[in-house]
Amino acid sequence: MMGTDLETNHNSLDLSEDIDWQVVYLELLPRIYRYVAYRVGERMLAEDLTASTFEKAWRGRHRYRQDLGAFSNWIFGIARHVTARHLKSNNHHAISFEDLTHIEADQNVQEEIDIRGDFERLSILLQRLPERERELVSLKYGAEFTNRYIARITGLSESNVGTILHRVIQWIRSEWECE
Repeated sequence: MMGTDLETNHNSLDLSEDIDWQVVYLELLPRIYRYVAYRVGERMLAEDLTASTFEKAWRGRHRYRQDLGAFSNWIFGIARHVTARHLKSNNHHAISFEDLTHIEADQNVQEEIDIRGDFERLSILLQRLPERERELVSLKYGAEFTNRYIARITGLSESNVGTILHRVIQWIRSEWECE
């Protein structure tokens, strides 16, 4: 069985045996979906792009080479390409985070409005960031990857990732207080 931590269980899938696609899907779906949702900000679109990611992985499964990296990393690379291609081809700019919130049944209407308003404000601020910074924020807070893992998949140094994310968070806090 495959481990859920993409960063530490790189060799958890032995491709000499048949891959249990149900396990792969169930374990990787939440992280891939959150990453895509952070990038596109629309629940239905994120669901479609996540499904497309798994479909492409299934169809291209014969191209995966275990000697080049972990299977989970390979699928996540597909998710990054599917999302980037969509954003580029659709000149996607507006992000609405309203569908990313999960409102509990016992929350009152004002709390729901406040949460949605905060996500809309965050969406506007994130759209003002350069593409590289938006990608790093999505990897860190959407996919919940560590700086070390983000550095590996982006080609940046770990300290550079940390510095960029720190500056982005400081900038977001500053802009948040000014508005």
